[in-house]
Amino acid sequence: MQILLRKLSQRISLKQAVGRCTYCTKKFVDVGQPTPASHPQDLTQFDSKDGLNFTLTSTSPNAAQLVDWLLKEGELTPGLSSEEYVSRRKKFLELLPEKSLAIFAAGPVKMMTDVVPYTFRQDSDYLYITGCQQPGGLAVLGHECGFCMFMPEANSHDIIWEGKTAGVDEALEIFKAERAYPMRKLREILPDMMKSSSTLFHNVHTAIPTYTNLEPFQKADYKGKVKDVSNITHELRLIKSLAELKLMRESAAIGSQALLQTMLHSKTYPYEGILSAKVEYECRIRGAQRMAFNPVVGGGPNGSVVHYARNDQKIKDGDLVLMDIGCELHGYVSDLTRTWPPCGSFSSPQEELYELILQTNKECLKLCKPGASIRQIHNYSVTMLRKGLKEIGILKSEASNSYHQLNPTSIGHYLGMDVHDCSTISYDRPLKPGVVITIEPGIYIPSSFDAPERYQGIGIRIEDEVLITDSGYEEFMTNMRSLYTPRQVLTASVPKEVKQIESLLNNFSHGFGVGTESHYNTRVASK
Repeated sequence: MQILLRKLSQRISLKQAVGRCTYCTKKFVDVGQPTPASHPQDLTQFDSKDGLNFTLTSTSPNAAQLVDWLLKEGELTPGLSSEEYVSRRKKFLELLPEKSLAIFAAGPVKMMTDVVPYTFRQDSDYLYITGCQQPGGLAVLGHECGFCMFMPEANSHDIIWEGKTAGVDEALEIFKAERAYPMRKLREILPDMMKSSSTLFHNVHTAIPTYTNLEPFQKADYKGKVKDVSNITHELRLIKSLAELKLMRESAAIGSQALLQTMLHSKTYPYEGILSAKVEYECRIRGAQRMAFNPVVGGGPNGSVVHYARNDQKIKDGDLVLMDIGCELHGYVSDLTRTWPPCGSFSSPQEELYELILQTNKECLKLCKPGASIRQIHNYSVTMLRKGLKEIGILKSEASNSYHQLNPTSIGHYLGMDVHDCSTISYDRPLKPGVVITIEPGIYIPSSFDAPERYQGIGIRIEDEVLITDSGYEEFMTNMRSLYTPRQVLTASVPKEVKQIESLLNNFSHGFGVGTESHYNTRVASK
C-alpha cells in the first residue's frame, strides 16, 4: 500500500501538489453534494505500465478506486455527465403524453428517533431524472414547462446542524433546470401547471401532501387522471447506458471481492455477525457508499430462511453458510450469493444438493440472451429443480406441490439502481442488450420438512449478475492486466465450484484474522 501511494504521489505534478496544498473551501460553492469543483478528479492516469491496475487481492482498495469517488469535469454524479441527465429528460418527454405533467418528489428523510435520522438514500426515479442527491426538493417535467425544480431553503440553523444544500441558483447552474423556484413558491406556481395538464404523473412512493393536497391534483385524481410515473421511468431505466454499465460492473466487482474476502475470513471467524460486518467493511473500503440491503448471513438451518436478517448465530462446524450480499456504488447496486462450508469441506448430502443448484445456475446462464424472458428462464429452472429433487428423494414426484415450500422465489430479477429494479416491467418482457438481471436458483429445506433427515435444515443459493448483450450474456472477471476483461457474468470472480471453494478455504484462509491483509490472487480461485 505504501508503494502504491508513493507511485500515486509521483503522478501529481508540482502544480497539482501546490493546488492541493492551497485547497480551501472558499475556492468553490458548496452545493451539498460532490461536484468537480469540490471533489476534482486530478489523478486519472492509471495504466498497467505503472503497475497501478492490479487485481484487488487484499483489503486495500485498487488504486483507481482510491479516487473513484472524485468527479471529472462535466460529471454531475460520479461516472455520469450532465449531458446524460439532459438526455434522460429528453427521452422521458418523448414517452410522456402531450399536455401531461410529471412530478418527482425527492426521497424523504426517515427518522430513527426524534433528532436522529436514518442514513438518507435518494429516491431512484428522482435521482435518475435530476442527479440531485439531496432531500426536500421537487422536480416537474412537462412539454410546456420543460424541466423545473423547486428547491428547499436552508436557514442558518439548518446550515449549522446539517450543512449547506443546493438552492435555486444551483438548480439552474448545476442541475441544468430551465426554471427554478424555492419550495415556498410551490403553491403559487405548481397549481397553474397542473390546471393546464390533461394527465398528471407522479411517483406514488414519494408523494408528499405539499402537492397532493393542492386542489388541481385532487380534481385530477378524482377524475382518474393521475398515474404512476414509474411506468415511464422504468422503461428508460431498464436498458442501461454505457456509463451506467461501467458503474454496475464496478459495483459487481466490489461486491465480488468483498464476498471473496469474507469467504476466506469465515473459517477463522464462523459467526454470522462477524461475517456480515466483514463484508460491509470490504465493500465500503473499496468505494461503496452503502450496502444495497442488509446482508443475509444464514448459517445452518438459518440458510433455509429466504431473507434471513438476524445474523446473530455462531455457524456450527459442518454447517453451510448462505451469504446474499450487495453494495451500492454511486446509485447502482450489486447482488450476489454464495453458499459454502466454513469448516472447509461439503458433506455428501450438502454436495449432492449443491451440485443440483450449481448445474441449474449454469444452465440458466446459458439461456440469458436477447429474446428470452426471466419467466421462461424461471420455468426452465423449476423443471430442472423438480426433476433433481425427485431423483434425490426429497420430492415424491416432480409434480408435487411441496416444491413451492422448498423454493418460493423467482429465478431472478432486474438489477440497476434498485435491487429489484424496474418493478413495473413484467418478467415476461423479452430481454434486450443492456439489461442486467440476476440468476439465483436455490433450495430451502426447513428442519420440519418431510424429507430424509440428512437434507433437513439445508439452504443453498447461488446467485450471479448477468449483462445481456447482442450475442448473449457477458462476463467481467478481474485479472492482472485489465480490471474488466470480457468473459461471461459480472460476478464470475467469486468461485462456485465445490473443488474451488474447498481449495480456497483449506489452502488460502489460514491466518485471515481481523485486521490482516491477504495477498491472495483471486485469479487462482476463479480458474
